[in-house]
Amino acid sequence: MSGPAANPRYDGPLALAQALSQLALAGGSAVQFSREGLRADVEYRDLGLAKSTGGRIGAKHIRAIAPLPAPTGWHWHDMTAHFVYVLRGSLTFRFAGVPGDVVVTAGSGLAQPAGVPHNVVARSDDLEVLEINVPAEYGTWDLAAPPAPWEGT
Repeated sequence: MSGPAANPRYDGPLALAQALSQLALAGGSAVQFSREGLRADVEYRDLGLAKSTGGRIGAKHIRAIAPLPAPTGWHWHDMTAHFVYVLRGSLTFRFAGVPGDVVVTAGSGLAQPAGVPHNVVARSDDLEVLEINVPAEYGTWDLAAPPAPWEGT
């Protein structure tokens, strides 16, 4: 045995046909960027985790195609996990309950507090990120007013 668990989570090893996720290779020119997504100033490339995990996990490569026109506004997503890894550039967030800006730069990752309202207030024009979320499909809701400690900003 290796790793922290004393017992495996399931009986294994598994045959390929019984795997809990499917083999998926996403890369190169086989996967194209699309403008179908939440923001018009970026484009998205699906990395295949949604399909291989039956929708349990989503992963996208996202890159800027135009300057950020304005902060995204306060919103939240109904995810149970949300992770961003910056490949290039930088991204500046504000989170409900967190005083001060949270800046994520190239080579850094951020585990966003899932379900917590946030606002992307700045980003570099060359931004490229990997975004991983649980589940793959989720909703986004806007807030009518900024939450604490950002009221009045």
